[in-house]
Amino acid sequence: MEAELREPRPGDYLIQGRTVTMPCIVRDACSATATWLVSSRAAQALLPGRELEIAEVLPGRGLLSIACIDYRDNDLGDYNEVSIALFVRKRGDRKGVPYIGAAADMMRGLLPTHIIHLPVNQSFTCEAGKAIWGFPKTVDEIDFDTSGERARCVWSKDGQNVLKLSLPMGGKRNFPEQALCTYSYIDGVLHKTPFMSSAEDLGVGMGGAELELGAHPIADELRSLGLPKPALMSMWMGKMKGRFEAAERC
Repeated sequence: MEAELREPRPGDYLIQGRTVTMPCIVRDACSATATWLVSSRAAQALLPGRELEIAEVLPGRGLLSIACIDYRDNDLGDYNEVSIALFVRKRGDRKGVPYIGAAADMMRGLLPTHIIHLPVNQSFTCEAGKAIWGFPKTVDEIDFDTSGERARCVWSKDGQNVLKLSLPMGGKRNFPEQALCTYSYIDGVLHKTPFMSSAEDLGVGMGGAELELGAHPIADELRSLGLPKPALMSMWMGKMKGRFEAAERC
């Protein structure tokens, strides 16, 4: 509590009367993620600005992921989150071998993302996420149930269902700490947020996810990408840790 009430130092952020220091630490979370192949042309239409382009892993195909996360111990609180992200590159960056390079970078965690929707169910993390990183956070209703053999997440917004996602839980692998990054816009200017992530109890499988889309306009946006359809892969992280740095102007 003392750290929250002290005077902010340069580089700190004052959010709802609380001081947030960098890096922002995630000490314990679990996540369920599904990834799909989608039309790169349709996905490109969802990106703001011209600085980013969809990273194609096959001709005319990019990747979209939907992740449901329960942050159990985090500098920004205890909350649920849904992340809808596209895998991208900054225009002009090295691409390597066509398609194979992007696929290899994705598997190694080197392919950046751009988050197009990031609903949470707490107001503090919503305000912090927008102010610090330019993340498109909103406060919505998110029910994330991990009590059975499958993780089940329901996201509702403006009184309408957006999506329901379920996928298998469980795994025995470890995900060693890796350096990752995501792009966002702050006041219309492109920024990059570097972060570190690791996990225990990791399970990865082909397919395995079940997605239902509701009546909300965001669900229609996902339909424009060809969803729902069988997922390329699904991933469960039983104990996830992370460390987020401040956003850097590109």
